[in-house]
Amino acid sequence: MSPPPIAAEASAPERPAPVSFAEAFRFWLKLGFISFGGPAGQIAIMHAELVERRRWISETRFLHALNYCMLLPGPEAQQLATYIGWLLHRTWGGIVAGALFVLPSLFILIGLSWVYLRFGDVPVVAGIFYGIKPAVTALVLHAAHRIGTRALKNRWMWGIAAASFVAIFAFDAPFPAIVLAAGVVGYLGAQRWPGVFALGGGNAAARTSYGPALIDDDTPTPAHARFSRRHLALVLGAGLALWLGAMALLVATQGWHGTLTQMGWFFTKAAMLTFGGAYAVLPYVYQGAVEHYQWLSGPQMMDGLALGETTPGPLIMVVAFVGFVGAWLQQVWGPDALFAGAAAGAVVVTFVTFLPSFIFILAGGPVVEATHGKLGFTAPLSAITAAVVGVILNLALFFAYHLLWPQGFAGRFDAFSAVITVVAGVALFRFKTGVLTLLGACGAAGLAVVLLRPWFA
Repeated sequence: MSPPPIAAEASAPERPAPVSFAEAFRFWLKLGFISFGGPAGQIAIMHAELVERRRWISETRFLHALNYCMLLPGPEAQQLATYIGWLLHRTWGGIVAGALFVLPSLFILIGLSWVYLRFGDVPVVAGIFYGIKPAVTALVLHAAHRIGTRALKNRWMWGIAAASFVAIFAFDAPFPAIVLAAGVVGYLGAQRWPGVFALGGGNAAARTSYGPALIDDDTPTPAHARFSRRHLALVLGAGLALWLGAMALLVATQGWHGTLTQMGWFFTKAAMLTFGGAYAVLPYVYQGAVEHYQWLSGPQMMDGLALGETTPGPLIMVVAFVGFVGAWLQQVWGPDALFAGAAAGAVVVTFVTFLPSFIFILAGGPVVEATHGKLGFTAPLSAITAAVVGVILNLALFFAYHLLWPQGFAGRFDAFSAVITVVAGVALFRFKTGVLTLLGACGAAGLAVVLLRPWFA
């Protein structure tokens, strides 16, 4: 008589135990301090921790939520954390997860922005930033590659990515139009070729199984995550009241044309009207903050992006740098309160940028949960994710142009920056170098170039 398959049963992983709010709080706080690498890196960290190691959520449910967040305007990694926190522990779980994703980087960035303004002209600091900028360009290109490897699973998805790149690069098409077109293609294409537009491009069979998850593919939607008109009205009303209260306070203390008020209004529009996460919104922020309002210069914007890459949290936290530097230079609270006024600018900008993200998740989450497993919803999102790849590639070229030809094509070509960019790209693509290691090495290289350049002049 053969023995029962005890060993085989023992090796099968069990479903994880329910997660307490305190345990989740500790994880979200930790994530706020370790979430480096921009949205691609942050999503990878959450996937490794929540899907693979802790198994709080299955990969299919994780990707379903991610594709919804990719559709929304705003930072998709922070929205994804908010979504999962909400799914686990209701409204307060979502608020805590989303807030802890942002707050550590806000405080760190305020401190680094102050150092930048006070000591940015020191050759050592200038040299470090000179080297970090090429690394940022390589990181954006690498992000396009990482997201592309997940999203571009067949020729249709490659075609959508290529079309979005041509549309924004050659014809300066607005990103909302690209999102709409991609969504329509995904929806109509799925009617005839459902496998092509399935979540992950029809490659679901290739996904790795990590064992049963707390929120698994077949887990029923929790009661708090079901659609309710009362819940929807409460979320929308609370969000609108918070925004109106903040703007009313700014108008009362600064006037409508005050710098802080204009920052609040501009970054509200940026949060509501731009799509595709940080990499897609940055050109819009650059256009408004640098070219229209002139709160800071183009090189300062690049420096802010470099600082954003060196801090944890969403890359769109560069807006806090914009708010800090703009409020400092405009002396919003007078010359005797430069730091306080600048910190207020960073807080105002961060508040209006992230408030819509919480509203989108807490209000739209129940609708998304109701569409779990329905191709009519996931197909447009798969196509939109592919389109975002083309937009990110365009942003990489945008940064490369301003980096390598600082004065335009008619000016000189910056060969040193080109060499650092190529080396950084090889380090990322070939040797999988970590973000902080890469930034440290490139900063050291830039410092060496700046300090040694006079000897070769």
